[in-house]
Amino acid sequence: MSLKYAVLAALLEGEASGYELSKLFDVSFANFWASTPQQLYRELERLERDGLVQARVVRQERRPDKRMFSLTETGRRDLETFAAAPPKRPTAIRDELMIKIQAMDGVDPEATRALVEERATWARAKLDRYARVRERLLGGRTEEEYLRRADRIGPYLTLMGGIAFEEENLRWCERVLSVLRSRAALS
Repeated sequence: MSLKYAVLAALLEGEASGYELSKLFDVSFANFWASTPQQLYRELERLERDGLVQARVVRQERRPDKRMFSLTETGRRDLETFAAAPPKRPTAIRDELMIKIQAMDGVDPEATRALVEERATWARAKLDRYARVRERLLGGRTEEEYLRRADRIGPYLTLMGGIAFEEENLRWCERVLSVLRSRAALS
């Protein structure tokens, strides 16, 4: 999948500047699709050129003018076609830490432990951030009420996937650390 569809999906939330989209990616999309601001701006230019988004200039006092992007009907139809099609291939994990763990035998166990603890720290931080996003999305409603009545449930469902992913990351880290402690106790 290209960044194209992630940007189009982000614009379902409404008109946004490149900066606002970058922040939205940090909060809502980071659990499943990472992008740099530079990649987003290049993609927005390409999408505008292809007629999938349109931009308007907003004049600002004491700041540079900003461009606000929104979906065109062509962009919305393209996104709907994409959303209805099955994925081209299953998800594959590409994780540098997994390669390091695969090669850990013969490496200082403390170095491996530090890497896994760092991953656990990242997972906890993401879970904390996701909890704040969840509270904002729910806005005082129960999850059941939100899922039954909200205009758009896609952002919440993907958030649930991100939470599950990081919870499993944390469980894996705890298991690896337990194994490393057990092996150290035998040495």
